[in-house]
Amino acid sequence: MKGQASSSYKGAVKFRMPTAQNLVPIRLDLDVDGQKFKDTFTWNPSDPDSEIVVFARRTAKDLKLPPGFITVMASAIQSQIADFRSLEGQDMYPGERIVPIKLDLRVNHTLIRDQFLWVSFNSRLFHLIFSIPPALTLGFIRFEGFQDLNNFESDPEEFAKTFCADLGIQDPEVGPAIAFSIREQLYEIAVQSVASARENRISKKGRRGAEYTPVSKAGSTGLDLVKLFGHKSSVVRKRKEWDVYEPIVDLLSSEEVDALQAKEERLTR
Repeated sequence: MKGQASSSYKGAVKFRMPTAQNLVPIRLDLDVDGQKFKDTFTWNPSDPDSEIVVFARRTAKDLKLPPGFITVMASAIQSQIADFRSLEGQDMYPGERIVPIKLDLRVNHTLIRDQFLWVSFNSRLFHLIFSIPPALTLGFIRFEGFQDLNNFESDPEEFAKTFCADLGIQDPEVGPAIAFSIREQLYEIAVQSVASARENRISKKGRRGAEYTPVSKAGSTGLDLVKLFGHKSSVVRKRKEWDVYEPIVDLLSSEEVDALQAKEERLTR
């Protein structure tokens, strides 16, 4: 495998989402006077804070939620955006790595389970190598010119759109849910990278030339391509990994959905 070194690998970059669009993943799980509301979406951190209250009011009106939700919703959104903004300007070391992404979602009647390795450049190609049925991955596949998370070129929404098309998923809500899950995991990895960079700076034990060496578990989320595949230019997925990396999509009956919802409610009590 031939890895292409990134020009920014030996230095830090300022914190942002390792995706083409710098969006904050927002997750709401609200309870106002016994009425619950859950939602996930993304938010541009550059948007003015005044838009948050406007959004909360419009959402409450459209969904016919009690007025009490407006303040609670706006506060929850503001808090998550503030957490994101508190990291802006801080150093992070994405490094020449790929990261494992896991999907375990239920969207309406569709159940999706999958795991794959994410790289910001040509992420769809990399996922296909590890997720398509085993019969199609018996040959050797050549990897060249891999780039790392420093490129900030990955597009979870486009990937999710292709994923749904390839697997024949027709529910329009599934794609956004997949994209959000990917963004949420990449966000956590970016946050961990900031923490690791901070520890590295404090310890002053980086490699010569400021090349980053993880000093905590927070920096170990990414995977090194050479360690994963070895130095050979071609790889083949191991037989024991066929089931692990094969996507699973199930359509649930109404009874199965009701049972899962009841179980989820019991777990949240």
